[in-house]
Amino acid sequence: MSGGSACLGASGVLAVRGVDLARGGRRVLESADLVAVPGRMLALVGPNGAGKSTLLGVLAGLLRPDRGEATLDGRALAAWPPRALARRRAMLSQHVRLDFAFTAREVVLLGRIPHGGGDSDEDRRIVDDALRATQAWPLRSRRYLELSVGEQQRVQLARVLAQLGDAESPPRWLLLDEPEAGLDVAHQHFILEQARRCARQGHGVVAVLHDLNLAARYADDAALIAGGRVLRHGAPHDALDAALLSQVYGLPLRRIDTDDGWLLAAARA
Repeated sequence: MSGGSACLGASGVLAVRGVDLARGGRRVLESADLVAVPGRMLALVGPNGAGKSTLLGVLAGLLRPDRGEATLDGRALAAWPPRALARRRAMLSQHVRLDFAFTAREVVLLGRIPHGGGDSDEDRRIVDDALRATQAWPLRSRRYLELSVGEQQRVQLARVLAQLGDAESPPRWLLLDEPEAGLDVAHQHFILEQARRCARQGHGVVAVLHDLNLAARYADDAALIAGGRVLRHGAPHDALDAALLSQVYGLPLRRIDTDDGWLLAAARA
């Protein structure tokens, strides 16, 4: 993360194959197949309850499927030692609960625990670089619980970037679960710009997004999920097909071409 860069990277694949998962007696994922590659940002989209966050949890190794497996570098996530896996992937969840009166910098230091504790000169440098990269440097001495939602999100992003570190190889994975939720427009774009920058520098990014137009704008690839199944996976222009989305969401949608791309909007009755 030297020089304020969010991430650096190389190559390696994160995938799920034939994954089934039931929670609370309900099948949440069914025969899910997905391959994510470094250097690209993959958006997971779909209606509420589609299984997006559950699939992200499987990709993170936090949820173990009933059938099938998730792999990193061709090795089952279940076979990875927890510390080794934590050095290769970091996840920013929707709601991060923190009840201790830590400063923002102390929160970011938590990301260095998988690397030995966060007290070395290298740890401190990486943490400071992460704070600068996420524009959270001015917040470093403030109490985390006193920050606004947007400020807390920037600090949490700095924490996961500090967890990834700045090694060039092997690639790290940044997993984001609805990073735009509850944020104003400026903060939504800021978080996703940072995620895309991470991908451009060689790491892999997988993000659950509710806003289809944010997915179209920032993602290199998109996967449409509904009923626990991956219905389509490819370039956003193909995966976010208006006709298919209209069926999935039960709302007529149309694609509108703009000067700098395209967007999706509800079709007029």
